[in-house]
Amino acid sequence: MPKRSLRSQLLAQRRALGHEAWLMSSHLAQQNLLALEEYQRAECIALYAPAHNETDTAEILAAAFKAGKRVLYPAVCGAHMVFRLVEGLHSLQKGTFGILEPCAVGPDHQADEADLIVVPGVAFDRKGHRIGYGKGFYDRFLQHPGLKADLVGLCHDFQLIDNLIPGEQHDIAMEIVVSDRRVIHIAGSNRSRTSGSDSHTGGY
Repeated sequence: MPKRSLRSQLLAQRRALGHEAWLMSSHLAQQNLLALEEYQRAECIALYAPAHNETDTAEILAAAFKAGKRVLYPAVCGAHMVFRLVEGLHSLQKGTFGILEPCAVGPDHQADEADLIVVPGVAFDRKGHRIGYGKGFYDRFLQHPGLKADLVGLCHDFQLIDNLIPGEQHDIAMEIVVSDRRVIHIAGSNRSRTSGSDSHTGGY
């Protein structure tokens, strides 16, 4: 299925997700991510503010603060995206596209400053490839030559598809994909087109 059709189909399915189902799916996915060794050893993590029933990240934010981690959130500046340090959800306000962003206080941070980056998406496949909203903000941001972070795609399980997503040269693959039901570690991942193995967790 072409990317555009798949994007439209999955966006509609996600928007139709009921609130209770969204809460449960988000909770399970976040617990799966918090159990990752890659999360536990990270000192600085980058999250996102959910929009249109994306998997929530509030539990991860709370756990990260409790563990003394630094937390960054994205902000769109023209055609580019930066990260900014936050002190809590109160640091966020509506920004570009109506999505919550950190206030423009303090320095901007680039992709090389995070140890783990949690990336939203419309769809992911078992090899870590991602379909975003088509704007390319994350793909451009993650091209930073000093990038050292573990890249983790976070989604509802219906967004994790079996068919290989057609890739472009500039696309950045995830190293781990986490849903409410599965955690997939991309085998031998070097952010290239590789195979993956998954482990199943509790569902709803």
